[in-house]
Formats: sequence, C-alpha cells, structure tokens
Amino acid sequence: MMKALSLEYYKIRRRKVWAMLTLFLAAELGWASMSLGISMSRSAANATWEALVFSLSSMNGLFLPILSAIVVSRICDIEHKGDTWKMLLTTSVGRSSIYAAKYICAGSLMLYGILAQAVFIVGFGVLHKLAGPLPVALLLQFAAGTLASNLLITAMQQWISLAVKNQAFALCLGMLGAFLGTTASLFPAAVRHVIVWSYYLDLSPVTYVYKASSGTYITGTMPLVQLSVALVLTLLLYAAGNTHISKQEI
Repeated sequence: MMKALSLEYYKIRRRKVWAMLTLFLAAELGWASMSLGISMSRSAANATWEALVFSLSSMNGLFLPILSAIVVSRICDIEHKGDTWKMLLTTSVGRSSIYAAKYICAGSLMLYGILAQAVFIVGFGVLHKLAGPLPVALLLQFAAGTLASNLLITAMQQWISLAVKNQAFALCLGMLGAFLGTTASLFPAAVRHVIVWSYYLDLSPVTYVYKASSGTYITGTMPLVQLSVALVLTLLLYAAGNTHISKQEI
C-alpha cells in the first residue's frame, strides 16, 4: 500500500498539481479577502469570526467542487493517457490498492487546501483585529466539516475519472457541482440535503439567518445527522467505485 501511495506522489511530481492547487486557493482567498473587506467597511456587524467562517464555507461550495474535480482528474488521467493500467497489474499491487492510493493522494492534496484556509482565517482575523479571542473550536469544526465534504466529493469524482477515459465528463461534473453548491441554499432543506455539494455549507458550524431587513450569524455545532449521512455516502461511493474499477476490463 505504501509503495502504491509513494508511486502516486512520484507520478504527479511534474504535473504541477501543487502549484495549480495553490494558485486556485489563492484566487478563492483573494476573493474572500476583498469581499469581507467590503462587507466589514459597510457594517461593523460583519467584522466577526463567525462572518469570516461563514463566508469561506459558502465560497467553498463554488470553488472546491471544481478544484476537487481538477485534482482527481490530474491524478487519474495518467493511467488513461499513458495506458499504464496493464503495467501496474503486472506488479504485485492490486487494483484496490491503487484505487486507495489515488484516493489518499487526492485527499491529502485537498487537506493542504483546508489547512491553507485555516491559516487564512487566523491571519485575516488577527490582521483586522476581529472582536473576541481566536475561536479554536469553531475553526476545528470548520476544518472537519470541509474535510468531510471533500472526502465525499473526492470519492464521487474518482469513480467517474477512473471509469470514463474522457476527463471532460469528470470536469463537467465538477462545474455542475459548483453551480449546485452555490445555489443549494436557495432550495428547501429536504431538496438541499440530497445535493451532496451543499454539504460544504450545511456542515459549517456557522449559519446565517435572514430577517426582514437584516440577518444574524448563528454559531452552533455541525449537524451530526448530516455529518453521518456524508460519511456513509462517502463509504458507499468509495466502495462502489472500488468494486466497479476492480472488475472493469482494461
């Protein structure tokens, strides 16, 4: 297993995945910084840690589905373009190990993005002297909710990327997910919970409640029911994808 995982990192060393991931995150965090700066200048009520966490959670619904699709596609299309599946199968490493290695590799790359966002939250809050101490518990819940959402989306994207040679399908799915992740809050709760890309916002520890003329940020804990659903769906998608790819003709 470790051999397969090290091989995945070796294969992407020249594909500039880390650079692409960093630039994409920089675009999101730059947009978040400008948006929050404008929002805080208009109202002091928006100069809070809760507003910062909620803003990033909502932006993740737009950016991370596309980023996950790109990262997973870059990791998986090596086998399609190079036609290396047969070469890999001649070794002692099974397809299940290769599938797991790719998933862990993609997950670690996305975890790097989550850690970058956490660092941004701390840096932005300290720089702008947001009221109150650093909400460590809130930050950990944000990271955990984003990670759970990413694992779910990555499991789905990897299945598509390995099952279909044309990576345009996987990238289109990522763009569709970005659209649904951005607009999911407009749907009724019963419909929104079916849309997996909505979990970036649904698993956020901060919600925004609209009122007649204003709104309020409400801090709580991640909904355990939705978190459980996300984890179960992740396991089901991973198992289904692993089984399908393991039985797929090469």
